[in-house]
Amino acid sequence: MSETAVPSEPIRGRRGVSDTSTLHEDLVSEIRTLVIEGDLEPGAKIPERVLCERFGVSRTPLREALKTLASEGLLELLPRRGVRVARLTEEDVDQMFPIMGALEALLGELACAHLTEEQFAEIQALHYQMVLHFTRRELAPYFRVNQQIHEKILEAAANPLLLQMYGNLAGRIRRARYVANMSGDRWSQAIKEHEEMLAALSRRDGPALADVLRRHLRNKCETVKSYLRSGT
Repeated sequence: MSETAVPSEPIRGRRGVSDTSTLHEDLVSEIRTLVIEGDLEPGAKIPERVLCERFGVSRTPLREALKTLASEGLLELLPRRGVRVARLTEEDVDQMFPIMGALEALLGELACAHLTEEQFAEIQALHYQMVLHFTRRELAPYFRVNQQIHEKILEAAANPLLLQMYGNLAGRIRRARYVANMSGDRWSQAIKEHEEMLAALSRRDGPALADVLRRHLRNKCETVKSYLRSGT
């Protein structure tokens, strides 16, 4: 299998990886984005040499970053054959989404019980930023802010164990979730669901937030499966 070409110039204006103590986190973040935004496609072999040159690092830190992403389910380690981007099937989605929905609903209820005014203000500000990207049809920044909103809600639950369990599943479907937002109808529906989330958070209404989070994920599940069936 040939290695996938990765542009040598910084993609979409993102900064390169700096030679600091955060090298590992920077590498993981940059490569994760390459996968999510499609620069490294499902099933493609990871071009280790190209990435080493792109980020100015040796094979050792790169491979540590790849191991981390493999633990998230985004990559697959192939014994003596390198690393490739993981593929996602409809069966994977059917197995994962009900579990994710239950975890996210529970985390939402806990978030309402622990949410501070400062945390709510941060989520509210991110929501308005996300809506702006939606009106401009800026998918990549929309998705990044969307992820930040969900992360802020989940972090407010103040339950690291549940958050870790959820993260282990969520990592595997980030690419599909990103592409699935391309549907105009689904995108508009997702915005309305986020408005309901914000309203439930403002009231600290745990059951209402749990309900909209489950529905939001269920709708996303169907969109992701439709995307996978299309083969695009």
